[in-house]
Amino acid sequence: MGNSEILAELKKAIIDCVRLDEAKDLARKALNAGVNPLDVVEVVREALDEVGDLYEKKEYFLMELTLAGSTATEIMTMIRPELKKTASLTKGKVVIGTVFGDLHYIGKDIVIAMLTSQGLDVIDLGVDVPCTSFVEAVKNEQPDVLAMSGLLTIVVDEMRKVIDTLRNEGLREGVKIMIGGRAVNEAFAQEIGADAFGANAVDAVRLATEWIGGRKGGKPKK
Repeated sequence: MGNSEILAELKKAIIDCVRLDEAKDLARKALNAGVNPLDVVEVVREALDEVGDLYEKKEYFLMELTLAGSTATEIMTMIRPELKKTASLTKGKVVIGTVFGDLHYIGKDIVIAMLTSQGLDVIDLGVDVPCTSFVEAVKNEQPDVLAMSGLLTIVVDEMRKVIDTLRNEGLREGVKIMIGGRAVNEAFAQEIGADAFGANAVDAVRLATEWIGGRKGGKPKK
C-alpha cells in the first residue's frame, strides 16, 4: 500500500467511526513510511470536517462525533513528537478558546497540539468562553496571539464583541488576533478587525509562528 492509499484509508477509517483502532494503526504506519506529519494532520482535519457535516445533517449523532474526536486527539498525541523534530521552537504565547455559545473543541485541540509542538506556550480557555474571559486572559497573560474558534453561525457576533471590547480597553494593539472554524471566513475576519482567518490547523500554526517570529520588542509586528 502506497502512502497516498494509507492516507485515504486513514481518512475513511475516521469517518466510518467504527474502525478507530485501525485509524491509529494507519496513522502510525504513515509516519513510519516517512509521510510528512503535516499531511497526516491535514487528513485528520478533513475527516473531522466530514464527520461534523454528517452530524449537522443528523446522519451522525453525538457518539460518532465524540469517537472521531477522541481518535483524532490520540493521533495528534502520536504525531506531536514527529512535529517537534522539524519545529523551529519559536518561543511565544497563545491564548485560545471556543467562543461563548459553542461547545466544539476538536478543531481547537488539534491546533493546541500543533502549537505546543512548535514550542509555544498555549493557554487553553476551553469552550463556551465568554467575552470577559478572553479580555481578562489578554490583560493578564499578555499573549502574542489570541485565537478564537467557532463552528456555529450563532457565535460570530461574540467574536466581534471580544475584538470591540479589547479595542475599547486599549488592549487590541498589543496582540495579534486570528479566528477559525466553519462559522467564519477571511471576509468576516476583515469585517470584525481580526488580523487573519486560519482556514485549518496548519494555517493557524503558520500564522502564529510567523507573527511571533517577526515580533520586535517582545510584541508581534503589525
